[in-house]
Amino acid sequence: MSYEMIAILMFSSMMLMLMTGQRVFGAIGFVAVVAAFFLWGDGGSELGFSAAMKLYKWYPLLTLPLFVFMGYMLSESGIADDLYRMFHVWMGPIDGGLAIGTIGLMVLVSAMNGLSVAGMAIGASIALPELLRRGYDKIMVTGVIQAGSSLGILVPPSVVLVLYAMIARQPVTKLWLAGVFPGLMMAALFVLYIAIRCKINPSLGPALPKEERNVPMGEKIALLSAGLVPLFIFFSMTYLFFTGVTSLVESAAFGAVASMIAALVRRRLSFPVIHTTVEKTLMISAMFMWIILAALAFGSVFDGLGAVKAIEKFFLSDLGLTPWQILILMQLSFLIMGMFLDDTAMLVIVAPLYVPLVKVLGFDLVWYGVLYTITCQIAYMTPPFGYNLFLMRAMAPPEITISDIYKSIVPFVGVMLLALLLVMIFPDIALWLPNWYYAR
Repeated sequence: MSYEMIAILMFSSMMLMLMTGQRVFGAIGFVAVVAAFFLWGDGGSELGFSAAMKLYKWYPLLTLPLFVFMGYMLSESGIADDLYRMFHVWMGPIDGGLAIGTIGLMVLVSAMNGLSVAGMAIGASIALPELLRRGYDKIMVTGVIQAGSSLGILVPPSVVLVLYAMIARQPVTKLWLAGVFPGLMMAALFVLYIAIRCKINPSLGPALPKEERNVPMGEKIALLSAGLVPLFIFFSMTYLFFTGVTSLVESAAFGAVASMIAALVRRRLSFPVIHTTVEKTLMISAMFMWIILAALAFGSVFDGLGAVKAIEKFFLSDLGLTPWQILILMQLSFLIMGMFLDDTAMLVIVAPLYVPLVKVLGFDLVWYGVLYTITCQIAYMTPPFGYNLFLMRAMAPPEITISDIYKSIVPFVGVMLLALLLVMIFPDIALWLPNWYYAR
């Protein structure tokens, strides 16, 4: 059997296992180890063990559980509630102000947690009921929460970018820095869209009634100080890292400890909060470690098969496509896969082929990591099986139907596509900050 046929057989076997409901890491890791055993015998069967050793020796991976712990501690202790109350008071007098504040909340939650699920949970449980009660258009606010929560996989400390860094063998710091400006740009585009739409039609996002705006300045300042606690923690650990006082892992540890101190000072550090935070942190961290392990094993088999060179020859020589045409086809394939799979599954399935091919085509792997992440954000919200669509359906109140959820994402997907196009045309949006930092 030719190597090309072996590669096709591996992919089809993996997709079949995924369609039967098997866990992503189980399907991918099983196919990788079995294929290695039949291709190279007893030595090949140790491929999974070798991948595990690479994973456990990768020191920056310690940032993953530390940042996840920080995010869940701030969330479970109710400090995220303070954030929304702050935005509610300060942004309420503006048409669409609460929706704009919700985007701000999502950016801060993303900076705390690095996961889109956390933003969705906070947005659906805290912001959505309040927005609906204030008379905001249910379709618009549903889209606001889905789009805002997707920022969690782009704004640092993005867990997805940690996964990409491991597979693409790129520095985590560089990828996180590359995600800063694209993430903030996308958030700004969301805010601009909401502001313009509510300016044209104020009934979509009415301002707070005058009697509710009369909050004493002392209370406003108190809310501001409470809401800025997580922002202070994030910028403190970022400052310590960028000035060289701490390493990346030490900065993450500082954030985790600071989040516990913040909860303690606000008298919200209880045993249930600690128990839930630790439980969720272990669950998320273990899941990602198994996925990275399976991805490394699968990638090793493909390296041994020479499948990447076969794909390169097929696109460049047989089809005669240009590098940019191939890159666009890659992004389209992510959008299609995103209708059926989550971001980690997409990356693990195609990374063994795409990452080496991107390097051969002459594109920057850090820049491509940002493109991949933005495309995942779009795929999260693409029918029929977009990840965020189902999360929203599970968390939304009964008056929001699946039809409303599908309608809500259309303008925000358009904004995301614009952001993707801008980063593709102007790579420095993603690359300027990491290049400046590493040139210092």
